[in-house]
Amino acid sequence: MNTMVRIVGFDPGLRRTGWGIIESDGNKLTHIANGVVKSDARLSLAERLLELRKGLAAVIEEYQPAEAAVEQTFVNKDPAGTLKLGQARAIALLAPAEVGLPVAEYAPNQVKKAVVGAGHADKNQIGHMILTLMPGTKVANPDAADALAIAICHAHHRGGDRMSAAIAAAEAGAQA
Repeated sequence: MNTMVRIVGFDPGLRRTGWGIIESDGNKLTHIANGVVKSDARLSLAERLLELRKGLAAVIEEYQPAEAAVEQTFVNKDPAGTLKLGQARAIALLAPAEVGLPVAEYAPNQVKKAVVGAGHADKNQIGHMILTLMPGTKVANPDAADALAIAICHAHHRGGDRMSAAIAAAEAGAQA
């Protein structure tokens, strides 16, 4: 039985949405690619969101992941900033859903705990663990590192009941 699955992780942001592609085969993780999709701050909000959607769709088209994972929004002190982050996050959920990929969502602390073992790990610890889990990985920037961490978290949790049901439904739809 082939257990290998290609996963895309997204770290949503209006200025920069990080993305990371890994392959998971049981406990073995392989880095495929990572990067960031940027939006032009001079454009309207609608145009910026469209830039993000097109960029994420291009990543999905190029790397053909089977599953997607997105970090959940945390509420910060700036309500307008939180709202914009939520809109960027919606694009990160929409892009894979548009092509029929099952999409899982993970809280930031859950991602950190899955990758580092502690829910309050810092970015340096996450970067170190990415290199430990996937030696030789060249990470584009901190947003891409976070996206890889989200993909790794998903690789560890993808057997959960809710995600298994989403994957089974997607596979049933593909076979119909």
